[in-house]
Amino acid sequence: MSQRATITTTDGITLITMPNVPADIDFVARIFENIASLEINVDMISLTPPQGSNIDLSFTISDDDLGKLLAYNAERRSKGESSIQPVVSSGNCQISVCDKAMETTPGMAAKVFRAAAKASADIRIITTSEVQITLLVTQADFDAVYEEIKSTLA
Repeated sequence: MSQRATITTTDGITLITMPNVPADIDFVARIFENIASLEINVDMISLTPPQGSNIDLSFTISDDDLGKLLAYNAERRSKGESSIQPVVSSGNCQISVCDKAMETTPGMAAKVFRAAAKASADIRIITTSEVQITLLVTQADFDAVYEEIKSTLA
């Protein structure tokens, strides 16, 4: 790991997946506008490539906000305003590796993924940027994955 690399962690994370929703950016924007109106912060976001006219949309929120989001969705469904049935996975942890050197260092993602594989991790979602790799793992896998990443990048 380079001298500038940092590993940060966050626990109490819920993954919400909305399968088979319209592959329409206006629809996606409305979803996140509605979530924002509930004062819920969204962190990781992932869209699958379109399959016909649909996508799977996944995002993470704090476990503390799950009840608020589910109540809102239930209310919308009862009024016939929504047919979305989200798939929910709570009690997860984020592990983020951040290093400006990733921009010019090939293989950083490979190292992080190999470390997770050595820990036999149940990876729920991965997001990346030019300088950061974030894994969402189950609470049960957190310690092993964290230690493997730390060891691999040392």
